[in-house]
Amino acid sequence: MAENITLAFDTCLNKMYLALTKNGELLSSKVVENHDEKYHSAFLISSIKEILKENGMVPKDIGLIATNIGPGSFTGIRACTTVARVMAQQLGCRAIGVSSLEILSRLNGAEAVVLDARKNKGYLYLDGKIKGAVDLQEVKELVKGKNIVTDDALLAIVGGKSYQSFEVNLGEILVKLANERAKTDVCDWKQLKPLYIQPPPMGG
Repeated sequence: MAENITLAFDTCLNKMYLALTKNGELLSSKVVENHDEKYHSAFLISSIKEILKENGMVPKDIGLIATNIGPGSFTGIRACTTVARVMAQQLGCRAIGVSSLEILSRLNGAEAVVLDARKNKGYLYLDGKIKGAVDLQEVKELVKGKNIVTDDALLAIVGGKSYQSFEVNLGEILVKLANERAKTDVCDWKQLKPLYIQPPPMGG
């Protein structure tokens, strides 16, 4: 097992993002969209196999697995955190989770990130911290005058720019954040858990 190989994947947001690094240098990255009415997370395992094969690697080469832990699609959060935990346990490698809010805060010099939490609330990341699911009226006051990254659903309400308009592989941001944090983090797969800021909808 090579400790310097990091595999990152994210199925929490509008697309699936994957990235692979060696010694912190990007080797490869992929973006997978929904296809034939199948949610992109359905292609996670096959996409992991592809990115490893393309780089002449096998799973046992991985030293660190990084994943987005949410908030985002409940299906997507479950998919990537479960796969990350199972892979890390089976391979005996390290694993780390990063919030989608922190990932998106690296776009466009964002000072605030707001994602749709439904029920007239927004997941808010402000001043380098997750503030939780906050009422949208309060969100608008808190982010006034700030450089905002949001999603298509809230763009007209909070302003700023939607992350969905950026041609960026968010997996590349995820893997960079993970590699930075792994220098001081224990990275135990047992501590890797989904970030459900509010309970999942029934059956969702």
